[in-house]
Amino acid sequence: MNATEKLDFLIQDKNLDIELRHIAQKVLHGERVSFDEGVILYEHGELGYLGVLANYIREKKHGDYTYFNRNFHIEPTNVCVYDCKFCAYSRLIKEREQGWEMDVAGMMDIVRKYDDEPVTEVHITGGVVPKQNLDFYADFFRQCKSHRPDLHIKGLTPVEYYYIFKKAKMNHYDGLKYLQECGLDSMPGGGAEIFHPEIREKIAGDKCTAEQWLDIHEQAHSLGMRTNATMLYGHIEEFWHRVDHMERLRQLQDRAGGFQAFIPLKFRNQGHQMSHVPEVSVVEDLRNYAIARIYMDNFDHIKAYWAMISRDTAQLSLAFGVDDIDGTLDDTTKIYSMAGAEEQHPAMSTRQLVELIKQVDRHPIERDTLYKVVTDYKDVVFDDTNKPNYYSLPVIE
Repeated sequence: MNATEKLDFLIQDKNLDIELRHIAQKVLHGERVSFDEGVILYEHGELGYLGVLANYIREKKHGDYTYFNRNFHIEPTNVCVYDCKFCAYSRLIKEREQGWEMDVAGMMDIVRKYDDEPVTEVHITGGVVPKQNLDFYADFFRQCKSHRPDLHIKGLTPVEYYYIFKKAKMNHYDGLKYLQECGLDSMPGGGAEIFHPEIREKIAGDKCTAEQWLDIHEQAHSLGMRTNATMLYGHIEEFWHRVDHMERLRQLQDRAGGFQAFIPLKFRNQGHQMSHVPEVSVVEDLRNYAIARIYMDNFDHIKAYWAMISRDTAQLSLAFGVDDIDGTLDDTTKIYSMAGAEEQHPAMSTRQLVELIKQVDRHPIERDTLYKVVTDYKDVVFDDTNKPNYYSLPVIE
């Protein structure tokens, strides 16, 4: 059965709860799911049911297309003025000897490392320190664009921008406009965590508020920038907090329309102040992806970070609403691994990503940051002729 036939079959099931049947009918007819219905999906939606709904929406929007890009990360520092309880990555200012703080020259050295590689995006995010201020990033963006104009700069989250702009005494719009003129192209979606203050104040009480996070994205959208959005799930929040988080994003997308992808981020419990909180199961991961796809009807893409959830779970997620599994990374990020992600040295070649997608009968598409097709890999056969038919042995002296 195809996705539509599976949904029709589900709706005809006489044993299906009446509320769940009503939601399935709304999905079939392209109608928006309400806040209360979002909570019902979390509380009563079984994995198989949610997968049918989410895959129907996914295939209606994208067919079998599954997107990835060739990117690398620059993390300018892991020293931070903020004390997020769930963060294994950052080191407080008083612990800065345990971390790193890069200068612009060091960041440009990383960019130059990829001069002969067909990467399309540099993703920049990290901690927040006073010396990495507005002028620091303006200088880097200018140098990066001057050196490689074709490289898309996806840089910094509202957590970083809020601090930088406040220190520079600039409002969000003017600060973003200035950095856009320096070379900034788009924004990643980090720092959202959980918006509701009941949870946010407990896990990240000293960083920007939900309202400030949303405003910075709205100002970016008004400048024509595209951005992403995340949600950190699976810790001390309740299901309705997740729905509240998605509802705020959905409302902003209705107003401004600049979000490209929604990215649920799994809470990992190693190396930080919330290590006592157990992680949710893979089943809950897949349920969460599916509900995100059902609820976020005005977001084009649902993304799963393969480096965070494992390659196997990323493959499974493609049947639960996900259509993007991020990029090659090339072992350039420590944010996931330091929190206990499945991939401790996250790097995949283009070939590996393509094969990962094809193994579950999806259609691999290399995209750029704005989802323009770079290469359609559906019928690409990789050349094995250069593989050696022998392996050299080590010389023992």
